[in-house]
Amino acid sequence: MPVPFLGRLNITEYVALVGSFLLVGLEALIRILTLALPSTLLALFYRISRRIFNRLTSPAQKRAHERRKSVSSSIRNASDFVDVCAMFGYTAEEHLVQTKDGYLLLLHRLAWRKGEEDVRVNRGPNSVKKRVVYLHHGLLMNSEVWVCLTDAQRALPFILVDRGFDVWLGNNRGNKYSKKSVNCSPTSLEFWNFSIDEFAFYDIPDSIAYVLDTTGQPSLSYIGFSQGTAQAFASLAVHPKLNDQVNVFIALAPAMSPAGLHNGIVDALVKASPQVLFLLFGRRSILSSATMWQSILYPPLFTRVIDIGLGFLFNWKTLNISTSQKLAAYPHLYSFTSTKSVVHWFQIIRTKSFQMYDDDVHPPLLLSSSSKYTKVAKYPTRNIKTPIVLVYGGSDSLVDIKVMLRELPSKTIATEVPHYEHLDFLWARDVDTQVFPHVFDALESFTGAEENTKAQFERYRSARHNTLRANSSLSNHEPRHSDVADSDVSTAVGGSEAATEPSEVQGYQQQSLERQSPPIAAVARAARRIRAPISEDDRSGHRSESSSPGESTHDGRFKETAIATGLDGMADRGPGAEPDADGFSRSPVRPKKRRSTGGSQISTQMSLDSMKAGRGISLGASTS
Repeated sequence: MPVPFLGRLNITEYVALVGSFLLVGLEALIRILTLALPSTLLALFYRISRRIFNRLTSPAQKRAHERRKSVSSSIRNASDFVDVCAMFGYTAEEHLVQTKDGYLLLLHRLAWRKGEEDVRVNRGPNSVKKRVVYLHHGLLMNSEVWVCLTDAQRALPFILVDRGFDVWLGNNRGNKYSKKSVNCSPTSLEFWNFSIDEFAFYDIPDSIAYVLDTTGQPSLSYIGFSQGTAQAFASLAVHPKLNDQVNVFIALAPAMSPAGLHNGIVDALVKASPQVLFLLFGRRSILSSATMWQSILYPPLFTRVIDIGLGFLFNWKTLNISTSQKLAAYPHLYSFTSTKSVVHWFQIIRTKSFQMYDDDVHPPLLLSSSSKYTKVAKYPTRNIKTPIVLVYGGSDSLVDIKVMLRELPSKTIATEVPHYEHLDFLWARDVDTQVFPHVFDALESFTGAEENTKAQFERYRSARHNTLRANSSLSNHEPRHSDVADSDVSTAVGGSEAATEPSEVQGYQQQSLERQSPPIAAVARAARRIRAPISEDDRSGHRSESSSPGESTHDGRFKETAIATGLDGMADRGPGAEPDADGFSRSPVRPKKRRSTGGSQISTQMSLDSMKAGRGISLGASTS
């Protein structure tokens, strides 16, 4: 019989375990020394890290960093959510919510466009009535991740405010804005004894109840990112009445039952024993020393370290996020949470089930026998009545869309952005054109929880169909080509062909101008995606001969394909390339030169009309 505990892991996993303890011990030692050192020595470490970075960086990258330094530095150094909003001219409110179990959560509110700060919004019968949208962040984050962008038109809360919504942003217990409880101190073990269960039973429903009570609105629209979607899945599943208060749930980079980590050794270790995280990090806050590393590392070096970590754990390349955006946002990426909540995720990964926290973890050898007498409750997500819209990345290693759709109601609508990874849904260069249109379509179609659900879905499909018909004349005359790797124009088609307009359009340089010119940006944001028509058979749940490529999915769900062009800021790095404002190299524009791309010719000089058509390809799955 194997020795208890020792029989759980093989020799490679034990090496990883010992190495993890050594690294955590080294980090703890460095943290203690850092806290004890005077500020002069800390400044010395900062200068040393800057020298190391400069030695490892090319002159072109240095010049690019200097050009955008002022923008990224201002956002990076902003102290809190209110300061970031003020930089862009928006006024933010702070509201305090007490959960039923005594935790104090801070909510942020953006209710006013620029210049209308004195207007009464959702405050009594004589005030301006606005629809309410609630946004919730992901794991190890806070509300700042939604607004710490280098361009206001890529920040979803700002765009929603400008479109006339009353926008609220939540925060989980334990993070930067919610480290307070009326029952215990954050220095105690009791304070950090929470997991996804507490987020679902208290934080989300209590925050939504406060928002609706304050605004006097009967329902709101929920937009979640990553763990913020998991918390909504769980809350809507266990609180039937909450389904009447949320008129639509838009899940960006949804998380429910991730397949695991990219690194095999780490993945095997946590799957073998999720409790090992308690041994590594204790039972309070996890990775609490992250803020210390930010203070002693030169910012570009800090972003490089984060990129390496994301690649090691999740195989994310972060190519869709510009260098200046990383410099601005990565310092706002981390916020406090409990080790228990991360252990809960690894239990979900290990069991491949979106279940509640297992307080009585059994060794693998005992799982077969103990499962006869005990079973951890799964969140009954198929019972959710709120309309669900999923928007996920085809390159996101944390999303298994097939597994997710099997556990959700049959009317769930899923849309894929093939080249997107997890963090791209917050900070990608083209998030305003790749993701925001899906959000706006859902918000415009699902307007009230009290309305007939079937009628709302029909309105949603009708709105999409009208857009398809309006653009059908363009798609019928477009040349087709394969994905382009060495051009200023790329199409994210995930193995299929994409259609582009034959007109001439400027390359990535024009996109940079769009970011700086409000009139041009307004036009670009108004552009819709080009999609393939949907037949009556498709909408009724039967595959049509005229439907778009592929498209049959599991459980009777069929895909609707939307095809559009994209601009790739990293595409051309030929001789003589100069770095753009975001730190990526591009070749000088040559208007008349054409290149062969899989049998078709595409000009490197393109017009704004083509750029307005949208970027990338979207694959959606839905049923009536």
